[in-house]
Amino acid sequence: MPTVLAAAEICIGDRVLDVATGLGEAAQTAIATVGDSGLVIGTDISSAMLAAAYARLANGPFLAAMMDGQSLAFRDASFDVVLCQLGLMFFPDPLRGLAEFRRVLRPGRCAAVCVVSSSDRAPMWGILAGMLSRYLPDQVTRLYLSFALADAARLESMFRAAGFRDIRVSKETREAIVNSFDEYWAPIEAGAGQLPQAYLALPKTSRQAVRDEVYACLSKFECNGRYKMSVEMLVGAGRA
Repeated sequence: MPTVLAAAEICIGDRVLDVATGLGEAAQTAIATVGDSGLVIGTDISSAMLAAAYARLANGPFLAAMMDGQSLAFRDASFDVVLCQLGLMFFPDPLRGLAEFRRVLRPGRCAAVCVVSSSDRAPMWGILAGMLSRYLPDQVTRLYLSFALADAARLESMFRAAGFRDIRVSKETREAIVNSFDEYWAPIEAGAGQLPQAYLALPKTSRQAVRDEVYACLSKFECNGRYKMSVEMLVGAGRA
């Protein structure tokens, strides 16, 4: 997340749009940067996600609005910064989303996105996607949407097609550490995200089989009960 915010060139007093804000993690960090003189608006198509984000951030300069990131209900050139943390790959038309980011940006300011790299470079999600695909073969494309923008050259060309200039795409590897398999699995059982939702839709016996198989596959990342996995991200940014 720090890399995304740095690429977006956020300043004190900025008006920031966080598209697909989810639980508001990127928005929370942006609030700390813009200060009381700035404003962060978080949008999402999920009312539940927006409610959770607002509950976390209501004490700061934060507003929440439910809307589609491909059709933003804001005037042209109305934001200093646009962020999209781990959301663009789920857009039905990511290029349309980037074009909307460009439209609402003020001239000379930046939009920055973060997407997951390929499934083999993000095992904490890639392994789960692979296991679910065995039980839901008709949903393979949807299950692998998390990795749909893993090609850096494609992401760069999409920024260019959306009208951005001064485009930068970089790779960032993060270390993810969880204290136990149960800690890793809890968000999946809670249905937090697209893959967990697909998992919860399975019959009980299939869910148990998926859990057991993921547990076995993740054993190579385990040491003294803790799991350490690297996750490769792509960070793309462009200037209006």
